[in-house]
Amino acid sequence: MSTDAPGRGPDGQGQVRQIDLHRSRVEWLRGEGRLSDVVLSSRVRLARNLAGFPFPNRASRSDRVCVLDLCRDRILNAGLAERMLWIDLHHAAPIDRSLLVERHLISKQHAKGKLGVASGGPEEPRGVAVAMPHEQLSIMVNEEDHLRIQVMRTGFDLADALREADEVDDKIERRLDYAFSPRFGYLTACPTNVGTGARFSVMLHLPALKMANEIDKVKRAAGDMALAIRGFYGEGSEAVGDFYQLSNQTTLGKAEHFLLHDMEHEIIPRVVEYERLARRQLVERRGDLVADQAYRALGVLRHARLMSSEEAMECLSRVRLGAVLGLMPGIDHQHVTHLMLVIQPAHLQRLAGREMNQAERRAGRADLLRRELASVT
Repeated sequence: MSTDAPGRGPDGQGQVRQIDLHRSRVEWLRGEGRLSDVVLSSRVRLARNLAGFPFPNRASRSDRVCVLDLCRDRILNAGLAERMLWIDLHHAAPIDRSLLVERHLISKQHAKGKLGVASGGPEEPRGVAVAMPHEQLSIMVNEEDHLRIQVMRTGFDLADALREADEVDDKIERRLDYAFSPRFGYLTACPTNVGTGARFSVMLHLPALKMANEIDKVKRAAGDMALAIRGFYGEGSEAVGDFYQLSNQTTLGKAEHFLLHDMEHEIIPRVVEYERLARRQLVERRGDLVADQAYRALGVLRHARLMSSEEAMECLSRVRLGAVLGLMPGIDHQHVTHLMLVIQPAHLQRLAGREMNQAERRAGRADLLRRELASVT
């Protein structure tokens, strides 16, 4: 196993730029696997804290530095992957932090580094370890908890994601002493995560339910089942392009296998069937309208000279729906899914090799989409 040494440069860009933006697809966004017409990706996240240290939002800066140094050493030497990339986020440039958020490797909160009134300043010591080159595993250090272990898979594959997350967790626990209560389980900063500390979530594409004005029913049903439904970037984000993250909210008193069973065999298959039913009904009753919207969206993407990320996501959502329904035989929906990543602001600027203001990004995004979709019929 090889690791990348933690950089100490002025902004840490050397490490982040080892992520190859020109690779065709990150693993979790390949658009393949079970139920991939509706489920883009699956994620299992484990929240863990170290015994003997206050939770990050209560810890002093020196405590957080100690946790960071300790976790960095243990993680990089735990044999977790063929190669682990370590990034000290407090040394990373804002655009590189944003790029990690866009790749779903860290949370928005982790990128900003704001822990609340107990914070030691805007640049709290924090980091992330990423398994390279496929980025299926990332471990956030000093986010809401000392450790947030997350494993992602393409399509609907929570069981395999949990298997790897448990393996990673076991390897780390051999090297670090976790805060654990025989009565309550793993102790976490937020009471809703106490117990297994496990969150199961899936990224869903639900355009037909949105078009049929049924999405509010899904949200109400999620609330009734103690589930959280969030936007494209998780907590605190809005839904764009009809993409939603659905996850369990509480873990106390529930074993991992029960949480997994509910998500794998009850909740997600039911939501997928609702979306598929809505798609079938749309095609049967308004097939021309669905195809028209998809081709109109493609026309905008292929010819626009200015494009916001929100408008691009909405258009790509319509095109993806048309592609998976077989209404646009010349479209590869996996390519469309990949475009949703590279049109995001940080990716757009990194691919261009320079920082861009909002107007330049709108023009650059439109130019990228025209190039990528020029040969599509």
